[in-house]
Amino acid sequence: MTDAIVAEGVRKRYGDKAALDGFGLTVARGAVHGVLGPNGAGKTTAVRVMTTLLRADGGRVEVAGHDVRRDPGAVRRRIGLLGQHAALDEELSGRQNLEMFGRLYHLGARRSGTRADALLARFGLADTGRKAVKAYSGGMRRRLDLAASLITDPEVLFLDEPTTGLDPRGRAEVWDAVRSLVGDGTTVLLTTQYLEEADQLADRISVVDRGRVVADGTPDDLKAELGGDRIDVVVHDAAQLPRVAAMLTPDATVDADRRLVSSPVSDRMAALSALVQDLRTAGVEVEDVALRRPTLDEVFLHLTGGAQRTKEAAA
Repeated sequence: MTDAIVAEGVRKRYGDKAALDGFGLTVARGAVHGVLGPNGAGKTTAVRVMTTLLRADGGRVEVAGHDVRRDPGAVRRRIGLLGQHAALDEELSGRQNLEMFGRLYHLGARRSGTRADALLARFGLADTGRKAVKAYSGGMRRRLDLAASLITDPEVLFLDEPTTGLDPRGRAEVWDAVRSLVGDGTTVLLTTQYLEEADQLADRISVVDRGRVVADGTPDDLKAELGGDRIDVVVHDAAQLPRVAAMLTPDATVDADRRLVSSPVSDRMAALSALVQDLRTAGVEVEDVALRRPTLDEVFLHLTGGAQRTKEAAA
């Protein structure tokens, strides 16, 4: 089996609300797969189904080669889960927390201690392993929580918005830890609302809206859906914005507050040369002209907004 996770047509309802409505994705072994979506899109519900914490109403899910409905025990022995909220005892030390998780997984006292020491070293916490968790920074707590999810050395690790509430330094620490896991062969499914996080970590991304996947591909594939490259023009005088927009494509967007016109282009260098000449001829004073790729934020807003409008129009 080459895929670590396969989900097909997964459905879950809470009363009249469909949390999952035909959800499906495939995650390759040894990859980081990002799942993006607005609040209420169904990301956490999907993770709960895939980790056997919630029974779906329909569809099929296999994790590490085992069906989550028919053989949940086998799935649980092969996965780790890091939820949105830390599952740590504040009064215990970092090492004691890891030892406790080891004992809960029936590793035995000696093996739990050995595993705790190895994980503390791996995540740069060896020097603080005997401190109470209440003295840890946010990034240190999250790294310890991540270490706890690896106590059984799982094949597949689920990270449900792992950096929510962390400052940039703490987030970077968690990102480094995730990269090291993937380097060792662990498969990671990551849900996040941080577009930069998915762009930094994920080999492939599924965008979820209203309980189903509305787009799937590499970060570059998804960005290409918005037309590949874009030209951004910042003008000195906002009154010139309509004039500059008319020089570009009909899809050009105008941000009056930033005095910015942005437009997709197909032939980047030819479009840039032509625009610079047109601006010079028209006597438009500009502060900046730049070529760039679309951001994942733009892709996200385009995909989820489009999906929502389509569904509302069909209702």
